[in-house]
Amino acid sequence: MACLSPKNLIKIMRVKRRDSIKLNIGCGKVKLPGWVNIDIEPGADLVLDVRHKLPFDDNSVDYIFNEHFFEHLSFEEGLKTLRDFHRCLKVGGVLRIAIPNLDDLIQKYNTDWKKQDWLYQPEYEFIETRGMMINIALRWWGHKYSYNEEDLRKHMVKAGFREVIKCEKARSEHAELCGLETTRLDPELILEAVKY
Repeated sequence: MACLSPKNLIKIMRVKRRDSIKLNIGCGKVKLPGWVNIDIEPGADLVLDVRHKLPFDDNSVDYIFNEHFFEHLSFEEGLKTLRDFHRCLKVGGVLRIAIPNLDDLIQKYNTDWKKQDWLYQPEYEFIETRGMMINIALRWWGHKYSYNEEDLRKHMVKAGFREVIKCEKARSEHAELCGLETTRLDPELILEAVKY
């Protein structure tokens, strides 16, 4: 586990006293009320690098959610982080991951590449070709690995999750996980898994 600041230690002690612990990992600017919003950047409830062991006990967390976070981890970091998420979740706890889908990106590259919500934002008006688009989507913003469903599902199973389900945006069998995706209008790959 990384060295924690005294401020973070106090916050973690308070979180551990809660009846239900819900973690929003890699929250960025999207803070979910009632959740512990975690990011490497200042402004989160807990500022920490989750590539190191999470400061939560085994079987202590009810829900873990992240949106547009896993693509910022290398393939190896992703597996290590998923194993730690599995360790922290209670039996019956749920992990929900929402990320850009590599298969969708390639499909756009091969067809109507300009018809993507993010390309309509003024800061990306300079993108003139499908090659520029795919390279930016894969390499900018600190992206290290782009997943398709097959890769992410295999990683989740290797981490200990037995049943992985593909979900629609904002929908879940678990009320706590409904309506959480907020940052993108373009389609996302969303997978959920319950710890057994």
